[in-house]
Amino acid sequence: MMIVLLGFLFGVFIMLSELNKFDTISGMAILNDLRIAKALLVAIGIGIILIFFEVKLNVASYHLKPFNLGGVVIGGILFGVGMAILGYCPGTLIISAGEGSLDAMIGIVGGLVGGLVFTLLLPFVKIFIGPHFGKISIFTLLGNNTTFTFLVSLVISLFMIYSAFLLNKKDENKSMDWFYAGLLLGLLNPIIFLKFVQNRPIGASTAYPYIIDRLLGLTSNPYFLKIQKPGEWEVLFLLGAFVAGFTFSILRRKFELKLIQPRWEKYKGNLPLKRIFYAFVGGFILIFGARLAGGCTSGHILSGGMQLSISSIVFAVFVFLSLVITGRIFYR
Repeated sequence: MMIVLLGFLFGVFIMLSELNKFDTISGMAILNDLRIAKALLVAIGIGIILIFFEVKLNVASYHLKPFNLGGVVIGGILFGVGMAILGYCPGTLIISAGEGSLDAMIGIVGGLVGGLVFTLLLPFVKIFIGPHFGKISIFTLLGNNTTFTFLVSLVISLFMIYSAFLLNKKDENKSMDWFYAGLLLGLLNPIIFLKFVQNRPIGASTAYPYIIDRLLGLTSNPYFLKIQKPGEWEVLFLLGAFVAGFTFSILRRKFELKLIQPRWEKYKGNLPLKRIFYAFVGGFILIFGARLAGGCTSGHILSGGMQLSISSIVFAVFVFLSLVITGRIFYR
């Protein structure tokens, strides 16, 4: 029940600045709506300091993702492409589906197929995942000097928050909802990190291969056995996010079964089959890329960024570059 509640809060905080909306994410891809970048910078900046102190007080642990160069780079590029075309992330797909977004629902189906294909092809794609550098972060590279690592983390934290306000000056959307969303996400993830709460970070993309493998009975392969525990957790977490999307859209009288979102119609027209095709393909690429990289926006960029994980930093860079390049080409 606690996991569902945490997922519900995650969904509410995301919805606060409409970070789950197609128009917001596709707007990020063409750089005329920077709410996602601003909220992430604030959340990560706050989380860096909070998790640092939690670990030092021994009430939390770091959960670094391994730095597998090929998987992180190629996966990041694919993830950015899928995110731009689809207009959602693995977690925001679920929230928007709760609000009635039909394109998000189709993206979920594409993501499930992407998770299935990754499971089946994993023995063949392993050669692209390396070289392997292990679980490293800026903290592990700096050594065990607590004072020095704290000062470095403080500087990075303040720089990220300051950068969010610099971006706000250039953004067309001047609402401050992004700050409150970032602040709350920056508090929620460190709470989930606590040993007496969940002792793990937020994540979303593992749920997709877990669900499809479970539905098809593919539960004896090594990959499913590896992701079974985090997959179960993420399903419950995303269930809470879905309930948040559905509940608040009903309460605010904004629930609507809608396939064509405004920004899609502006750039790509209103043909249903066209949107269905790209939503499915985008979802497929998104989840396949996430699984190749070992994480997504929430599991890699948000949670990994708070830990100053090298793999997450590299992933974020390639996702952003791929997202913007794809956005410039796709939304002409």
